[in-house]
Amino acid sequence: MAQALVRFLANQWTERDGARARLFAGCLGIFGHGNVAGVGQALLEAGDALPYVLARNEQAMVHTAVGYARMTDRLSTYACTTSIGPGATNLVTGAALATVNRLPVLLLPGDVFATRVANPVLQELEDARSYEISVNDCLVPVSKFFARINRPEQLMPAALAAVRVLTDPAETGAVTLALPQDVQAEAWDFPAEFVAERVWRIRRPPPEPDALAAAAALVRPARRPLLVAGGGVIYAGATEELRELAEATGIPVAETQAGKGSLRFDHPAAVGAIGATGAAAANTLAREADVVIGVGTRWSDFSTASRSLFAGTGVRFVNLNIAAPDAYKLAGHAVVADAKVGLAALTGALAGWSVESGYADRARRLAADWQRTVDAAYHAGHGPLPGQAEVIGAVNEIAGPRDVVVCAAGSMPGDLHKLWRTRDPKGYHVEYGYSCMGYEIAGGIGVKLAAPDREVFVLVGDGSYLMLAQELVTAAQEHVKIIVVLVENQGFASIGALSESIGNGRFGTRYLSRNPATGALDGPPVEIDLAANAASLGAEVASVTGIAELRAALRAAVAAKRTTVVHVRTDPLVAAPDSQAWWDVPVAAVSSRAATQAARAGYENDKKAQRTYW
Repeated sequence: MAQALVRFLANQWTERDGARARLFAGCLGIFGHGNVAGVGQALLEAGDALPYVLARNEQAMVHTAVGYARMTDRLSTYACTTSIGPGATNLVTGAALATVNRLPVLLLPGDVFATRVANPVLQELEDARSYEISVNDCLVPVSKFFARINRPEQLMPAALAAVRVLTDPAETGAVTLALPQDVQAEAWDFPAEFVAERVWRIRRPPPEPDALAAAAALVRPARRPLLVAGGGVIYAGATEELRELAEATGIPVAETQAGKGSLRFDHPAAVGAIGATGAAAANTLAREADVVIGVGTRWSDFSTASRSLFAGTGVRFVNLNIAAPDAYKLAGHAVVADAKVGLAALTGALAGWSVESGYADRARRLAADWQRTVDAAYHAGHGPLPGQAEVIGAVNEIAGPRDVVVCAAGSMPGDLHKLWRTRDPKGYHVEYGYSCMGYEIAGGIGVKLAAPDREVFVLVGDGSYLMLAQELVTAAQEHVKIIVVLVENQGFASIGALSESIGNGRFGTRYLSRNPATGALDGPPVEIDLAANAASLGAEVASVTGIAELRAALRAAVAAKRTTVVHVRTDPLVAAPDSQAWWDVPVAAVSSRAATQAARAGYENDKKAQRTYW
């Protein structure tokens, strides 16, 4: 059965706009008793037909698959195989990340014996309620499709259903096929048609004419329209259609985290990042907008500043999205369609119309003001330790136009969203749907596997680095070169600042040792040699103390042939420029701390701007 599955996976292809790609570039895996004799043996026989990549952590290998899938615009991914027990449950976080971000990855965890002749087997969860439950059921709520293959012939409908979901741009995410270890090794006479080459054409549904006409009718009277580009613009390959719409109509374009790069940062219509981690230019226009056109965005709380950002009286939303649930959000007028086809159609429907010249000029002035703010942040000259914005500026200025920045968690994603200057639609790769600590290095490997001709700059804080640093070994093993900029700020800078803002004084967010005198974590800093750790995992390492040294080390890393970790200490108290937007994080209503009481009063005042319905 496992051999049939591997042959099936090796022969699945996607096709969009006439271009074909292998759906599965390979299979990442860690072997145990639950998969070594089944999927492991099948991968050994398959060889180059489905290349095997050994990972160090099951969660991390899902991140690698996700990074690859995002870089290929969801047209290709990896399968991930694990044993039963902890190997399988380690997949849960990665699966949630894939599903939240709408990115395809196939999970193949081993499972307990279908025959139950040896149960309870090693690592089996004994549930007195049912023999049908195993630890793999943890994957059900974070998977877009789940099937347990208890008989070999069940593989065929389940595998076809799995690939249908993986290749559906409106439904994609993590897909799980749980494989009992005895069934993996069973023989069954599979028909040749099952393992023959199969091409899955990625659909591009056009907008319904009535929905398109109604959308145009909402936009034409608008005096202050704003377009918000989400990840769907990039995944659909619709950046040219977006540019043509912006140039034909003059509508300014803001970008979500996933949509950053939809327009070059210096395009006349580009006004920067939107929302709680956004730019002042985009957020100013958002507050005044009378019509907001959301394209390929799922309208997360960060994009809407927890529903406080779009403050105009009577503001209306037009949502162009391939996924109907997203198209109907914010009580918007829904246009359910592929972003590329839909944007082209909307440009046609708005032919001859454009925004007033004064509004377009104001949007350009606001964008120019923000770029001056970015320049100042990039070259602040703070010392003795630089601020994080200066580190971002150095990386941005060393990186080439097609190079990729990768990040996921902490304060870095917010600073990147507002400050990074994108020049290519695939040059910005920040996982902020799940904002998973530990994603960065593993995800960066996936990006590099998908785009070997680009330099990949992984920006990671010390808190996130310490969660999944071991994938540096995978990079060395596979001869995958990434450049890791390891920012050490002695703890969790993002949550530290958040803790300060809600009156908690950065409690539990700094790497301080236990103080014998107080019994609290308020002693001296914990001594950690992150540079030595990275070197021990197979990377070249450069430790730098300032921005000039950082620039030199980055240039050397670009010229190097293998992975380099550039280690730099920063001052966590130096904030990036303000987004002038809010994020809803509740503050304790009752506290003996004066700082918490003051924070609660501010929170209640900020809540007044929050809208529960548009």
